[in-house]
Amino acid sequence: MQLVTGNHAAGHSLSLAGEANRSARGAVCGIYPITPQTEIVEYVARFPFSKGRVIPVESEHSAMGVCIGAALNGARAFTASSANGLAYMAENVMVAAFYRLPIVMAAVNRTLGPPWNIWADQGDTLMFRDFAWVQLYCETSQEVADTTLLAFRVAEDSRILLPVMVCMDAFIVSHTSMEVELATQEQVDCYLPPCAVPHHLDLEHPVTVGGMAMPPETLSQRMELDEAMRRVPGVLEEHRARFREVFGRDVGGAVESYRTEDADRIFIASGTVATTLRDVVDQWRERGEKVGMIRIKMFRPFPRDQIRALCAGAAKVGVLDRNYSAGTGGIFWHEVRASLQGQGGTFVQGYLTGVGGGDVVPGMADEIVVDLSGRADAGEPVWKGIEA
Repeated sequence: MQLVTGNHAAGHSLSLAGEANRSARGAVCGIYPITPQTEIVEYVARFPFSKGRVIPVESEHSAMGVCIGAALNGARAFTASSANGLAYMAENVMVAAFYRLPIVMAAVNRTLGPPWNIWADQGDTLMFRDFAWVQLYCETSQEVADTTLLAFRVAEDSRILLPVMVCMDAFIVSHTSMEVELATQEQVDCYLPPCAVPHHLDLEHPVTVGGMAMPPETLSQRMELDEAMRRVPGVLEEHRARFREVFGRDVGGAVESYRTEDADRIFIASGTVATTLRDVVDQWRERGEKVGMIRIKMFRPFPRDQIRALCAGAAKVGVLDRNYSAGTGGIFWHEVRASLQGQGGTFVQGYLTGVGGGDVVPGMADEIVVDLSGRADAGEPVWKGIEA
């Protein structure tokens, strides 16, 4: 065990994954700094790759451009970014997915500005929810370290070939030191096979990439993306099992259920909000109240079937969102409501918590349990953390 930050954990795993591809076409990382992810690319920049390049560029857009070029040439490609850096990268984030490139990006969730704000908010990565990237949201530094390695296995699997974001809350995870069991190079070499991008460029057989397509071809491409996304849950479980074999611990699946078996009220959260909520659930259980919790780790593709199964016995569901879609509430809330549509008498209430980086403390979570318990039906999303 080592005492390290989430940024250190991400940089360590990205670096070892890149080094593990030294017998193939090597590794490439396009880097551009932005608070609070800068320490990740600083770690990668110091790593002594046997066969790899770290390329500092003039913008986040170019950082992803470097990764696209590297992946199209068959290299293992990765980067990191956050907030407005991700927004500036947007065009190439879309391109990476539509090119079916297995790029991994560590994304430190920070509030989009203006007004300028460096604290945790998931709106930056969730603005890409329709961009055909797999999105995984981590609760701890250990999960960041392990999920980063899992991300490469999923992204590079020939049945998937899609980019993956590994997301963590700014400062709460990125800059907080926790005990982490970091992987060794030998373990990562065992876990990650050489990266194989089947459609990589070949100078002997030149082709055009991303040329003009007519509507039928574009529709076919979108359908192939959809089919790949639908395969992600099963493929993730396969590589999760292999992770246990190699590392002797569980990296976690798409969702984590906590005391939901007999719960009549279930609360759903992601990231570090779940840490607080889990303790509050325990306190209510001690009072004899049947409450439970679901932590969503995989947002894209959204784990609809698992959510439906876990919430089947609950009368009330509350969703805590550290994000906001203008005029329409929290984004996870929307997805959960759609997943539970037509499921008996269950209603789903949304709560906007920690938006803009505010603390989600036990007292706030307790107020949410009280509010949901007293409701006869769902209403408009409830804002929490705003002083009257």
